[in-house]
Amino acid sequence: MIGALRGRLIGKKTGMVLIDVKGVGYEVFVPASETAALPEQGAEVFLHIHTHVKEDAIKLYGFSSDHEKQVFGTLLGVNGVGPRLALNILSAFSGGAFEEAVGKEDAALLSTVPGIGKKTAARIILELRQKLPSITHGMKDATLEDALSALVNLGYRKAEAGRAIEKARLKTGDNDAPGIEGLLREALRELTGR
Repeated sequence: MIGALRGRLIGKKTGMVLIDVKGVGYEVFVPASETAALPEQGAEVFLHIHTHVKEDAIKLYGFSSDHEKQVFGTLLGVNGVGPRLALNILSAFSGGAFEEAVGKEDAALLSTVPGIGKKTAARIILELRQKLPSITHGMKDATLEDALSALVNLGYRKAEAGRAIEKARLKTGDNDAPGIEGLLREALRELTGR
């Protein structure tokens, strides 16, 4: 598998570039936004590559950041989303903007991408809202804030409630956090000494 390419840019058009790596020309499909951001022909470029293998073809998809490559790979895991549609999505949105749209469950915004209807947008949101790293991180932050607010509303001082929540989060583990109920239960144990 090809994971990255560094070479001389010898041709580019919207959605595709040709990179010369020590005498071998690699045709790489890129989001339309990437094409505009690349330097002029003859300059050295570096792209993170997703190698897509089918029974009749091997295609390379290139991205300026590893994050966008990961978002592309995650998109390919959605039922009904192939490389062309995933590339359309990343042409319309940066990886971060796409994750924000999924996090906000903004199906109308996702439907503005050519090839995505309301049903596909809903499927993308449903399948990806738990898989994209920045979204799950944001959800954890919101859960911690909600737990802190609940404890303050119960009459605990903000500082002691914050310490209890942090201890509870460490006990429950960052990856297997039991949600706000489990977090509150553990934080209340810390606060009451039980």
